[in-house]
Amino acid sequence: MPDVLSLAPKWLNMYGEFITKNAGAVSQIETALRSLTYIIPGRGHENRAYDGGIVADIRVPLRPLSRIGTCLRVSGVQLLSMYHDSLLARTISQLPGIQKPHPTPHNRYTRFWTRKSFIYKRIALILQTIKYTELLWEMAAKRRGERVRWRVVVALEAVKAVCRLILLRLTNSRPLLTPPLPEREIDPTMLEEPVRDESEESSQSEQDGSWTMPRTGLTLPTLPNSSDISSYLLSKVLTADDIKPAKALLHRVQGQGQLAECLYIIRPLVFALAMQRWSGDEKSWRPWLLGLSIEYGARQLTKNDFQERVAGGLRGLTNLEREEMQKRGWALGWWAMRGAFYENITKSWVSGFTDKMRDKPLLGLVGGVIEDYQYLWDNYYFSTATL
Repeated sequence: MPDVLSLAPKWLNMYGEFITKNAGAVSQIETALRSLTYIIPGRGHENRAYDGGIVADIRVPLRPLSRIGTCLRVSGVQLLSMYHDSLLARTISQLPGIQKPHPTPHNRYTRFWTRKSFIYKRIALILQTIKYTELLWEMAAKRRGERVRWRVVVALEAVKAVCRLILLRLTNSRPLLTPPLPEREIDPTMLEEPVRDESEESSQSEQDGSWTMPRTGLTLPTLPNSSDISSYLLSKVLTADDIKPAKALLHRVQGQGQLAECLYIIRPLVFALAMQRWSGDEKSWRPWLLGLSIEYGARQLTKNDFQERVAGGLRGLTNLEREEMQKRGWALGWWAMRGAFYENITKSWVSGFTDKMRDKPLLGLVGGVIEDYQYLWDNYYFSTATL
């Protein structure tokens, strides 16, 4: 056993080298698996039955263990992709400056805090791990009854709320980003080292008009055409966000802005507690109104704080702040798929749509996928969670 443990670092290094050298193929496999899980989130198997000489397709729901297995595969793909992102980010950081891709504002900000604070990095990893596995935990808990299920849901939301409050403190009261870790920002195929002989490299350089320096191996790009000089220069222009320090990409919040961020963080916990309290009446509007009012009120307080404290008001926000505000605005639309609004209004619309699409070619496939998602919306809280 000690010998096996001593070999673990070696195996991890070998695996990391394999992922880096075959980053393009691995990325394609990840994309294919992720797309497959989106198309068949919990798809039942179909049996063919004979009734009076007529062949009929009967959808048989998956057993709970089969659904847990499907969710386990989804969580595994997401966790593995997160590990691959860390390997690719480590490789990119070792590239020469001229070959490094221009980072997005989101990656600049999150990478700054993950490098500055070890606690931030660990807390962010815990948050992402819970986000990728929370539906799996809920499915497993539901097998032991509704009471256990809601206890697990509330416990997970409480842990996430505590983690986000810690991140808020570590970043000196700056709004939280979703996700809190850097995202993959480069085509993985760029990290692969193609095998070429000298004749191919020289012919390629002649065709492109570029020149490869013999000592460093770096390639100098060609000059643009005279007709494209303006667009070439504009692509090299630095914006105000590009020259700002990474931590200045988000303004600090104080007063009502800090209150708004705290409300936004605890909203999922309050909503989960309300859903647990009125779990016997799924059509009750009280949990839905409480959760929506907290999230919408937090959004309005944030806007008021930016309007009063930031020079230029909402127009003075950075691109990263606008992007995060836009994400939170779109997330409000998920309230149509939660609680009483879904049970009283949306559910009947979705059922009617899938019934109309069921016997139509091609459209029946779309209706079947929506029907599979509807099972998740009907039975699991985390299927519509956005935070």
